[in-house]
Amino acid sequence: MKDKRLLGGGAAVALVAALGGFGVARCTADKPAASEAAAGNTAAPAPEEKAPDTVAMTAQAIEQAGIATETINPGGLGAEIVAQATVSASPQGEAIVNARAAGAVTRLMKRLGDPVRAGETLAIVESRDAAQIAADRSAAAAKSTLAQKALARESYLYRQKVSARVELEQAQAEAASAAAEARRASVAAGAARITSDGRGVLVSSPISGRVTSENVSLGAFVQPETELMRVADASKIQVEAAVGPTDAQRLSPGDRAIIELPDGRTVEARVRAVTPGLANDTRSATAVLDVTGTLQPGLAVRVRLLPARGGTSNAIVVPEDAVQTLEGRDVVFVRTAKGFRAQNITIGQRSNGRVEILKGLAGGSQVATKNAFLLKAELGKGAGEEE
Repeated sequence: MKDKRLLGGGAAVALVAALGGFGVARCTADKPAASEAAAGNTAAPAPEEKAPDTVAMTAQAIEQAGIATETINPGGLGAEIVAQATVSASPQGEAIVNARAAGAVTRLMKRLGDPVRAGETLAIVESRDAAQIAADRSAAAAKSTLAQKALARESYLYRQKVSARVELEQAQAEAASAAAEARRASVAAGAARITSDGRGVLVSSPISGRVTSENVSLGAFVQPETELMRVADASKIQVEAAVGPTDAQRLSPGDRAIIELPDGRTVEARVRAVTPGLANDTRSATAVLDVTGTLQPGLAVRVRLLPARGGTSNAIVVPEDAVQTLEGRDVVFVRTAKGFRAQNITIGQRSNGRVEILKGLAGGSQVATKNAFLLKAELGKGAGEEE
């Protein structure tokens, strides 16, 4: 009998290893094994006792299983505003790139999806306008040089009492006018980013990021207002949530928000501003949220807004996916140092995929949300093996 039990224990260890870090502990003890240990059997040490209804799991196994967690805080369903939202680039996070002069595209340095540094050249447009701008700059610089020489000559003649003062003053005015024209032509050439040979203009990005749109082909003739590319910085984003007029009045800048991503993860955010008016098509206001991290612009998400004033409650709210039924009990799986623990709870009302926890869970706890059913399945599997 002892040999069979030892072989069974080895199979259980192999099963735990195959599960990638799962370990299940139940409250039922193995009485024959305890009797053997009491009889002085020293061939195998007694197994370590674990807390009931726990799943031992490493951080790597949690990530591989796709189990998401969320830190919950008090605040009933009435304290939350649930809204649909869209991730968009902030005004400083997206740039429209166009040519500063009409002409034909002769070179393309970047393609869709390529990384870009601020000031980096994306394309070159060969343009007659560029040649004219370069010629104006050269002509203005030459006139300024000539006017300076004329002023120097008139100054000398005036000091020698050969020419009148009025002639000196006229030379000073002409030199100042020529210098101003030279500066204007130089600034215009710099703004157009004229190439060194004066034949074209450099098309560059004002921000760092990646090329998200490309509307130009090699050899195409473009106008100065034509959009050639778009560059976006994924780290400079904002989330725009549509909220009703009543909910908009409860929100203030600085209010906390939680963004729920399609993969089950959550991201913390803050309300930056709420539009004072309502959109004509949706009759809703827009809450603009500041969020740190990298999210894909255009991504549709759901947000939970937690206004600081009004609708407060001591109840704790969790996603419906976090609540599991275990042997007739409602439980959530609370994150521990070694894995998860099934915590008995009393649930209240439900709304918008959220459940109020009336008793059994403390604020600040970290609970499993997405794929929490995997933890329930592991406990059920452990119960079957013991029977």
